[in-house]
Amino acid sequence: MDTMGVLGFVLGIFGLMAYCSMGPLKRRIEVLESALSKMEGTAFHENRESLFRIAQDCIGQKVKIELKEDHEDVDIVMYGNSKYGCNIILDADRDWMAVEVDGPKGSKTKLIRMESIKKITKE
Repeated sequence: MDTMGVLGFVLGIFGLMAYCSMGPLKRRIEVLESALSKMEGTAFHENRESLFRIAQDCIGQKVKIELKEDHEDVDIVMYGNSKYGCNIILDADRDWMAVEVDGPKGSKTKLIRMESIKKITKE
């Protein structure tokens, strides 16, 4: 065998080893995501069904909403999650959530895409 053939064989073996080691790691990540989504009062975006369920359970209640970085909303971040205001979930479906944001200048109703929510925590 020439050196290119040996190098290809060695790299193939390393690739096979890496592929085989990913199976258990993927299963561990799925178990951790499942455990996180079942935490009391918290739903993480990675499990969209869990996020929807917690939003449905919290209708009419005060919550803290954490949005993804690229979907930040000034009213929710500055007022709704502070000690001076609150977020109250008015309604939620699988795609949208209606939130009343109570701030220093009064209340505002906001529509938030479920895709933009990272976490909801009961207060």
